Amino acid sequence: MPSSPNSALPANPTALPEIHWVEADQPRSARWRSERGLPAPTKVVLADDTLSADSAYRLVCAGTSLLWRGDFHNARQLLQALGRRVDQVPKRKRKQAATPIPLAEVFNQYRLAQAQRARLLGQLLIEFNPDYSVLLRRAPDVKVACSEAWGEPDLQTGNSVASLRELLGMTSAHEWRRVGIEIPALGEAPHNRIHPHYSVFSPVRGEYIQLVATAHLPKPPKGQDQITAFDIGTGTGVLAGVLAQRGVGHVVATELDARALACANDNIAQLGLKQRVEVLQADLFPPGRASLIVCNPPWLPARPTSPIEHAVYDEGSRMLKGFLAGLLAHLEPKGEGWLILSNLAEHLGLRSRDELLALFEANGLRVISRVDAKPVHPKASDTTDALHHARSQEVTSLWRLADNASK
Repeated sequence: MPSSPNSALPANPTALPEIHWVEADQPRSARWRSERGLPAPTKVVLADDTLSADSAYRLVCAGTSLLWRGDFHNARQLLQALGRRVDQVPKRKRKQAATPIPLAEVFNQYRLAQAQRARLLGQLLIEFNPDYSVLLRRAPDVKVACSEAWGEPDLQTGNSVASLRELLGMTSAHEWRRVGIEIPALGEAPHNRIHPHYSVFSPVRGEYIQLVATAHLPKPPKGQDQITAFDIGTGTGVLAGVLAQRGVGHVVATELDARALACANDNIAQLGLKQRVEVLQADLFPPGRASLIVCNPPWLPARPTSPIEHAVYDEGSRMLKGFLAGLLAHLEPKGEGWLILSNLAEHLGLRSRDELLALFEANGLRVISRVDAKPVHPKASDTTDALHHARSQEVTSLWRLADNASK
């Protein structure tokens, strides 16, 4: 199983802002925790099982946060009821939706709606004791899940408050981490599981892993029996593990995010690959050169609004452009760069194919070949999804790139 949580990852609890409210005619305060970095709520009222969903919805729409003092399971039910009300589309908006609009605008509206949904549902709050226990009726033991996300508790820092939605995300992430995800390309079960940590993107989209597992490996440099590979932005470490299982002699996996770095180290150790895979903290490339450099950057050029979204959104295509700009300087002669990229951004009007090809050319790269795979995740066939039209046409590609001068 993955190692214990790294208490050095989250911010220092003493640096957290405070949230204030009145209870039993006495002023109260606690430390405020928000994974998105949202400011502490300024309008806070107590809420319990007597509060109706309609009343709660009116309060959160007015900007009032609800600090829960009732039964924990009733709080979960209230959150679900709030979600149903948020998701109801007024008739006037349904008429507007019937009018065709550019897909880029559909995407912008989708992100605005998701942000609004997160803001409203994030106003149902839970208080935690210093040891991360929750003193509500029927509350589960969430201490391990909170420690994995926030670091080991400091019993001297007092209570803290976070949204129930964030807590449920942490407990869900804990289950992913505990059970893991089976990756067939890593070998036979049960020794082929990846255990994603909190806020580290789970490798649930198998098509990009299969592309890396089956693409033709470049030949070793002259006089060598094996190749060295770099995995840029390794995340959970899954692609580095796949490359090592394929027989790559030495893999250097880089990662900038501290949580992802700990996650990759844990997974590589659990897979028994520490002798062949080295995990380094670096912004893009490690020192030296490699015969194969793999990068699976975030696929959409948009601004992330939470740590987990950094795996999906790459503002200004920073990582994509940085990888392409630095690739040749780190490739061995006759080496290859593998860029794994979905064309969803193209279907959403966020980046054109011509722009991508121009980036290759501007950085002295030529395309050796391209291998495509259709996604099989549930959203690809969900006709109710706001982005279904684009998702239904999505293709994930592995671009094999080389030095344009080595033709």
